[in-house]
Amino acid sequence: MSTTTATPDISRIVKKWRKKRGSLIMALHEIQNTFGYVPRDVSLQLSQLMDVPMARIYEVITFYNYFKLDPPGKYTISVCMGTACYLKGADDLTQAFAAELNVEEGDSTEDGLFHLQTVRCVGCCGLAPVVVVNGETHSAVKVEDVPKIIAACRYLEDGKEEEE
Repeated sequence: MSTTTATPDISRIVKKWRKKRGSLIMALHEIQNTFGYVPRDVSLQLSQLMDVPMARIYEVITFYNYFKLDPPGKYTISVCMGTACYLKGADDLTQAFAAELNVEEGDSTEDGLFHLQTVRCVGCCGLAPVVVVNGETHSAVKVEDVPKIIAACRYLEDGKEEEE
């Protein structure tokens, strides 16, 4: 059972989108942006407040790959697959991250620390290939850089644990 307590947020989102065209998908976008995924309990609240069947909500969520049903890892590793990045080895980078983290593209590690995804062009073509980790852009990334990028995230995480 999820522990999300989102009723005030969901009420605000529903109020904002209820009478507008495309209201369900826009509300789902806002939920996805707020939580990083669409929690089941939030979907239930949305269903009740918008008077939309859960089947319709899940139909939309599962049709568009933007929406996620599971929470992403704490560190989202996004490998750009735009043309320049792809031509300079982004696919090899994706495979290297997947092997290093023991996940498939689109999945999160069991400990919830990392989420690996590929994305379309991030607009840094001159820096290709590009990997973005929680908004921080890494340029001209090579396969041998993959363990260093992961280690840097783990180092940050270890530092946070020591502070607590």
